[in-house]
Amino acid sequence: MVFFDIDGTLVPHTSSGQHLAALLGHAEVVRQAEAGYAAGTLSNAEVSVLDARGWATWAPADVRGFLASLPLVEGIAETVDWCRRHGMAPVLATLAWEPVGTYLCDRFGFEQACGPRLEVIDGRYSGEVAEHFDEMAKRDFAVRAAAHRGVELTRCAAIGDSRSDLPLFADVGLAVAFNGTPAARAAAHASAGGADLRSVLPLLGSWLAAMP
Repeated sequence: MVFFDIDGTLVPHTSSGQHLAALLGHAEVVRQAEAGYAAGTLSNAEVSVLDARGWATWAPADVRGFLASLPLVEGIAETVDWCRRHGMAPVLATLAWEPVGTYLCDRFGFEQACGPRLEVIDGRYSGEVAEHFDEMAKRDFAVRAAAHRGVELTRCAAIGDSRSDLPLFADVGLAVAFNGTPAARAAAHASAGGADLRSVLPLLGSWLAAMP
């Protein structure tokens, strides 16, 4: 299995949260909150609470429409196809909101995704968080997903870029920092960068070839 992060990895130079917040009307709140998370002064739960308030009264269909303009790196579809052809299940392991993961699964064929959920009442977001999700839950999701397929986590890879990827990086057989922060690069087995996700494929291919 290969676990892909979304924000900072598939979504470059920004996050899906910031992109959506700009369209929902609370961009500055999310920008400051995510900066606090990156600096370690805010937890993911605190960021989620601040962000969720800006979703109040919007409908899921509105957000789905906004996601069509989500900025993405090149080569996602080709990378997913490569993983499948080489017997590796592509999965999204992320702290992005659940609608983002669902959208990317539908668009590119990732097998499943995790992430925090927003409360919906009478067909509209209430502005409250229905389920929090942090970096440890992200790692635990990967453990469960691998176990469900009868695969040891040491025979899985993870592609990510930042703080939220570190617990998962510590447990997988191959951790790749893609456009990673210094902390992510230090925790990873290998690094890649650029505007095309396919730059990770030689690393995945070499790792697969060396696997007993």
